Amino acid sequence: MPDQGNNGHERGRERNGKSVQKRTPRGRVVAITGATSFLGRNLVGILEEDSSIARIVAIDIVSPPTAGPKTRFYELDLTQPTSEVRIAEIFSAEAVDTVVHLAFLASPSHANAYAHELESVGTMRVITACRSARVRKLVQWSTTLLYGARPTNPNFLSERHPLRARQDDPFFADKISAEHEATRFAAREKGTVVTVLRTAPILGPTVHNYLTRYLARKVVPTMMGFDPLLQFVHEVDAIAAFKRAIDRDVPGTFNIVGEGVLPLSTVVKLSGRLGLPVPHPLARPWMQALWVAQLTEAPSSFIDYLRFLCVADGEKAQREFGFVAAYTTREALVDFASAQRLRDVNLLQEPAELREPARQGSR
Repeated sequence: MPDQGNNGHERGRERNGKSVQKRTPRGRVVAITGATSFLGRNLVGILEEDSSIARIVAIDIVSPPTAGPKTRFYELDLTQPTSEVRIAEIFSAEAVDTVVHLAFLASPSHANAYAHELESVGTMRVITACRSARVRKLVQWSTTLLYGARPTNPNFLSERHPLRARQDDPFFADKISAEHEATRFAAREKGTVVTVLRTAPILGPTVHNYLTRYLARKVVPTMMGFDPLLQFVHEVDAIAAFKRAIDRDVPGTFNIVGEGVLPLSTVVKLSGRLGLPVPHPLARPWMQALWVAQLTEAPSSFIDYLRFLCVADGEKAQREFGFVAAYTTREALVDFASAQRLRDVNLLQEPAELREPARQGSR
């Protein structure tokens, strides 16, 4: 590997979009798209300390703050039509072994066209680049929300259950499309390890997403007459699951969840918030109007998750993937709530995403 001075010089060339020469690392090379997302920047920091990793290739529109001497940053926007060729060049030049695809929005966005290009089309570009560069392993992020909240759902949804989230909502439709791309890639490229991790909604003291914004409100809207069971995964467990997928070759799709469930009313109470029951007939137009006015964290399609069950079964991940969450659903909520109470009285700063401009894969 080049010394620190040369490394800085090479990064300058990479940001300018010019080609780099083929490198032959001693050890594994892991590329991370959406490197400044919550999962991305934490994984970069962890891999910097892993002696088995020779190099980290961080791909995003800005460099992750956790980048160290082993990280090479490439400024690249997956929504650009030319990005497909450039990604393939990077993967090939850096001799990338594993791609961790995290360039997905953690929360709904009003920029539907951008979100589609980033998640649905961007995933096609990343996978095409993986095929072109003959990458050995792809690890992709997904979410258990894609199962959809339905009154007919079983108590626990296994990986065999169809993805029935509302296709008229781009937040779900684009992620389902991205999952289908990964599934097709796995079926066609028999020699490539493809692992998809569907995480339950992520909670913890430092993560920031639509759920943490919802539970940070002093008054939390709920649906009158409904009290669905909810399930979370602690931020530490979510990061650990991706590190495990990098370290081990376990192809397939896995639900990454914390043990146990909680009624929404208990979630609101443990968060120290006041629930505001809203009659269901009024909720959807009211919430959609707030969404259009950018006064709420999610569109009206998320009302389904305040009414019906959407709880995933983590048994397959435990049996085949060897993943057991260190935190239960309740402990993940309590850890988040403790940090939020400190933020409420200005004893703890907001998560970084609130203080910085939105970035690719972390919006």
